[in-house]
Amino acid sequence: MKKFTYTITDPVGIHARPAGILVKAVKPFASTCTITKGDKTVDLRKLMALMGMGIKCGDTVEIAIEGADEDTAAETIEKFFKENL
Repeated sequence: MKKFTYTITDPVGIHARPAGILVKAVKPFASTCTITKGDKTVDLRKLMALMGMGIKCGDTVEIAIEGADEDTAAETIEKFFKENL
């Protein structure tokens, strides 16, 4: 299992556009990918659940990736967060 934490720097947080792009980026991977904020965890493939978390600028989230291609998936997701959020 790969995990990393990230503090959101985008002024609007995780809103519709980056959330949609993130979901598309995660879909090709076989690994289970989740995001956790506080005590709430959702699958990164579920757009409405991701947007429903209400992640704002300054919030710290934890990303967990587990599965056959977790190394590649973790690298891709972490790069996405650094470049877009």
